[in-house]
Amino acid sequence: MRIHTQLLLFLTLFMIHGVSHAEISLADNRFLQKAAQAGVYETEGSQLALKRSKSSDIQKFAKEMVREHSQANAELKSLAAKKKVELPETPSYMQRGSLVLLESHSGREFDEEYAQNIGVDAHEAGVELFTKAANEADDIDIKKFAAHMLPTLKHHLDMARTLNGKFNPKAM
Repeated sequence: MRIHTQLLLFLTLFMIHGVSHAEISLADNRFLQKAAQAGVYETEGSQLALKRSKSSDIQKFAKEMVREHSQANAELKSLAAKKKVELPETPSYMQRGSLVLLESHSGREFDEEYAQNIGVDAHEAGVELFTKAANEADDIDIKKFAAHMLPTLKHHLDMARTLNGKFNPKAM
């Protein structure tokens, strides 16, 4: 009888523990992971631009990206904590490689690469990622978060395209 009670207690605790960590789907977890990496990537790239660029246009854009992505990253961390999901604190390997490459540039070439990669490319990917989550996420809180962030990301993309046009006219 004692073994049966212990086994029942163990299974109950296991099920409770298992349920608390399986609150969201794999796809929603993947969204949170990618969103965190993208946010860190854009923040770190923009911090680099604040240190390296002499362009007032790049400086203005980068300052806004650091401020707004830092705020979005904090909101994302709060949501992830609520869902018991641990987020990465660094960009993906590909994004880290892009930052290393960006760091190797200087002057106008740096500005061109920043405007294209951190500005346009990263925000196009972000809009795509958040649009999919806003439409398809299983968890209602994740769906709402993605939908809430979309207008800001689209605005960033518009700003990035304008900025990129100044530094990469052929991109327009």
